[in-house]
Amino acid sequence: MSSYTTDSFFDGEIRVMQARRGYRFSIDAVLLAYHAAPREGEKVLDLGTGCGIIALILAKRCADLKIYAVEFQAELADLATANVQQNRLEECICVLPTDMKLLNQQMTSGPFDLIVSNPPFYSPGSGRINPDSQRAIARHEIKAKLADVLQTTRRMLRTSGRFVTIFLAERTADIISQMRNEKLEPKMIRLIHSNRKSDAKLILVEGIKNGRPGLKVMPPLYIYDETGDYTADVQKMFEL
Repeated sequence: MSSYTTDSFFDGEIRVMQARRGYRFSIDAVLLAYHAAPREGEKVLDLGTGCGIIALILAKRCADLKIYAVEFQAELADLATANVQQNRLEECICVLPTDMKLLNQQMTSGPFDLIVSNPPFYSPGSGRINPDSQRAIARHEIKAKLADVLQTTRRMLRTSGRFVTIFLAERTADIISQMRNEKLEPKMIRLIHSNRKSDAKLILVEGIKNGRPGLKVMPPLYIYDETGDYTADVQKMFEL
């Protein structure tokens, strides 16, 4: 049996190879890619790209982007590169197999208009750490902490550039306060619920580098309807 699977998404427009037993992307990536909403011709940085799914969605959805996708884990960086090639997006996506903490603007020919990240949600001392190292690093702050993501963003983002991320709702205070510490002014938040009866599990946050105060709270996003299917809002996010 192959150690990888290849799956089609977005009506077959995107094909993604993933480790059968290692880290596999979740709906978080689809929600984040939709809300990132890059503008045509922008320069985009994806911090912690994993298999490259967010970069692939953005490149398929918006014309003429230049995307740098950073991944510290060598196996995942190789996988992201293979997925870029499989989807024939080599001209607009460049995978950088490096530690985000070492990233500088000389490596990317200048700053970015938009930075996206689906960072590790859990602090090292919280919850059970997955025995699979790929999954553990993706979910717990083992190799990259929230502070590392935000410091890298501040360093790599142009003034008035946008940062969009998805994070645990229970750590909302952490991300808002740390974004402000890095001069990434929170401008939009949206709470994400599994359904209308559940508490929020995740939060989408957008910030502007050196932006003025003023926060927009968007309507909550519900993933599933009463029948257990994706809501119309979420179904729309699976369209290119």
